[in-house]
Amino acid sequence: MRNPINVLKYLEEKATSKEYRYERLYRNLYNPEFYLLAYRNIAKSQGSMTAGADGMTLDGMSMARINKIIARLKDHSYQPNPARRTYINKKNSSKKRPLGIPSTDDKLVQEIIRMILESIYEPTFSGKSHGFRPNRSCHTALLEIQTYFNGAKWIVEGDIKACFDSFDHHVLIDLLRRRIDDEYFIALMWKFLKAGYLEQWEYHTSYSGTPQGSGMSPVLANIYLSELDTFMEEYKARFDVGTVVRRANPEYSRAQGKYHRRLKKHNDLKAVLSDEERRELVSQIRQLQKERLETPYYPHFCADYKRIQYNRYADDFVVGVIGTKADALKVKEDLKQFLSERLKLTLSEEKTKVTHSSQMVRYLGYDLCVSRSKDYTRSDKGILQRHWYGTVRLYVPHDKWFAKLQEYKVLRIKKDETGKEIWKSVHRGALINRPEVEIVRKFNSEIRGIYNFYRLAHNATVLQKFYHIIKGSLLKTFAAKYTTNCNAIKGKYAKSGVFSVQYVNKAGAQICEFYHDGFARQEDAFLGEVDLLPQYRKYDKTNGLGNRLKKGVCELCGANDNNALVHHTKTMKELTDTTDWERKMKQIRRKSLVVCNACFQRISHSSK
Repeated sequence: MRNPINVLKYLEEKATSKEYRYERLYRNLYNPEFYLLAYRNIAKSQGSMTAGADGMTLDGMSMARINKIIARLKDHSYQPNPARRTYINKKNSSKKRPLGIPSTDDKLVQEIIRMILESIYEPTFSGKSHGFRPNRSCHTALLEIQTYFNGAKWIVEGDIKACFDSFDHHVLIDLLRRRIDDEYFIALMWKFLKAGYLEQWEYHTSYSGTPQGSGMSPVLANIYLSELDTFMEEYKARFDVGTVVRRANPEYSRAQGKYHRRLKKHNDLKAVLSDEERRELVSQIRQLQKERLETPYYPHFCADYKRIQYNRYADDFVVGVIGTKADALKVKEDLKQFLSERLKLTLSEEKTKVTHSSQMVRYLGYDLCVSRSKDYTRSDKGILQRHWYGTVRLYVPHDKWFAKLQEYKVLRIKKDETGKEIWKSVHRGALINRPEVEIVRKFNSEIRGIYNFYRLAHNATVLQKFYHIIKGSLLKTFAAKYTTNCNAIKGKYAKSGVFSVQYVNKAGAQICEFYHDGFARQEDAFLGEVDLLPQYRKYDKTNGLGNRLKKGVCELCGANDNNALVHHTKTMKELTDTTDWERKMKQIRRKSLVVCNACFQRISHSSK
């Protein structure tokens, strides 16, 4: 069987040739090596042990189970199970988001499809698309906006109504057929799209949308919405007017000319001017300098210069417009028409707004605007310069970090006699009985989580207010744990102003410090905020899960078994020292254990 890495790389190499059509993709589903690679990818997920509609999980995975899937695919009797539907809470909303949980066997097949489709389409996706793609994220999207949306007068906030649930199946299949000439593969895609879902054990047919919760849903969404990216690229070519270099505002040019002429006169004649004449000339220079700094460098409107910029993350997108409001409204209407006619999608009238760029626009959890600040700084040569006018500014929304304080239940708000709010930190009873180091790490993870996300914001230091409440809660949690007061806790744990606790691990005595690195703004994307999709290029691990399964050696008793199975557990925290297999998993520090049939039956029997 061919190495799946080589297959995927070959598909990727052909992707940039627009005329190339892929054939015989379906035969890759006969390759057991692809299943082992897919198995390794999905086993990392925390949801891998969640049962689908068939009640099965990854526990008990074996080569025999994989071969059964391949046999059903070969005789085309394979039929995906309907997804088990559940609902998760939407942030800042009382509404719930539907989530489908596929069966484990379907997850394996979908992961192979995802890898194949990603290899074919990822090299062809637009650079303006940032969602669900390797090495791209909301941070890379925001940095792109900060670079290219400077000077925008209007911002169109795009929101597609129920986007992922509204994808037209026929449109999606037609898009796939442009590059894929394999009807067996297309027929399998139809099966997944029409598999339906179970809700309260009642079957529902899927008439539109991609399988929510499946591994291939993100890449299918990008294939579908890449049509929007292409449309906006073509639209920009038609919309943009004027030269590459934007012409300066004539009023600014006149103000600057007056200022430089008066400054030159002062420098040429200062030796012969009287003190009164010099003071008068300096006063005029300062007045002209003020007028120059208050005059925009670019005109508010110029019919000879128009531009649009586009940025998309998943189903959210923004369009920056240098032009009139009528131009921005026209962009909105053209987008609405394209989405409706070509992609069968509906642009939400309530959420799709045309906003003046001086007003805050909420995008990807940030507030952004194009600054109108006329503040200036003096250069090394003594020239006053405006650095912020017309540039994109990113801000931490107050309601975001305030909502986090409420979510963590660390804040109590009281009002004084005048009605003024007084914020007080409160202890967290749920953490009191945990070890000291776990308490500190819990608080640290929450602080770093919000800071790493909002590190690009120009007002990132506002998180110091968040930190102040969190720190107070930490002190009160420790005080409640030991039935004392915060001053006593500070005296015991604060060393040189840094709160720290000691703990012991295999390396010996260690110190865990409470976060104290500040909240300075960072100008680069945080690696942890980059969408980390499974990377099949790292498959060549000799001790990887797939290779361990292929060896057929029981890691518990050492017996050889050609039909070895894999026992899985959700988390390492579930493991105890009560059984030999749990002690073995803790020893090798893995959530999986390859065992023989006899050992697996013993494990399964004891867990019932």
